[in-house]
Amino acid sequence: MPLAPADYLPHLRRLVAEFERVLRTADHDAPVKTCGDWRLTDLAVHLGNVHRWATGMIITGESIKQDFDKVPDGDLADWYAESAAKLIEALEAADPADPTWHFGTSAKIKAFWFRRQTQEIAVHLYDAATSAGEELVLDPVIAADGVDEVLTEMLPRVTRWHTPPPLTASLTLRATDAGTSWHLPAVGEGEVPAVGEDAEPAATAEGTGQELLLMLWQRYPLAKVELGGDTAAATAFLSARMTP
Repeated sequence: MPLAPADYLPHLRRLVAEFERVLRTADHDAPVKTCGDWRLTDLAVHLGNVHRWATGMIITGESIKQDFDKVPDGDLADWYAESAAKLIEALEAADPADPTWHFGTSAKIKAFWFRRQTQEIAVHLYDAATSAGEELVLDPVIAADGVDEVLTEMLPRVTRWHTPPPLTASLTLRATDAGTSWHLPAVGEGEVPAVGEDAEPAATAEGTGQELLLMLWQRYPLAKVELGGDTAAATAFLSARMTP
């Protein structure tokens, strides 16, 4: 992980098409319980503006000021579809090796945005589907990739948004459906945990890639993830915020 940049595009196309379908069929005033007091309208406005923000950086390579609450004129589903189409067009035309600004820890190149925008829509499609009373099942590859993104791109930058999550004992997370695992050695108070080499852990957390991904984004109950070993250390770490 991550996937080759071009390999994200088929997933991204499917995910944005599903989000558009939900917008065209669901009640825009329905609450999105996974996003505080948002309604489906708020989620669509946020996501469409995120797509447009990322598109600008993919095209220019420059940092662009965020404006995720700009309310569009006209039909919301049409505006979202246009936002997604512009994003995909920009990614298709981009050289992943070209430089651009982004907030992660990896090389400052456009490859970042192929992954980030796929993962952005994956989590928010879950939000939208839940709002519409539907059940979403993500591709295990994309779900596990999202776990990897949180642990390797966002967790190292967590102090931008939150206090570092405590990790007093080594922990291994295992995505049971993807055959993928991540080992994090214990760190001292105030230090930022980081994925390291595989080793025998003091604590474990197991679930499907989707369960782990949604748990890390605080959308799936930690109580439903199978914990082993030092469960207190695992719970303290996994309960903490590590995403924007």
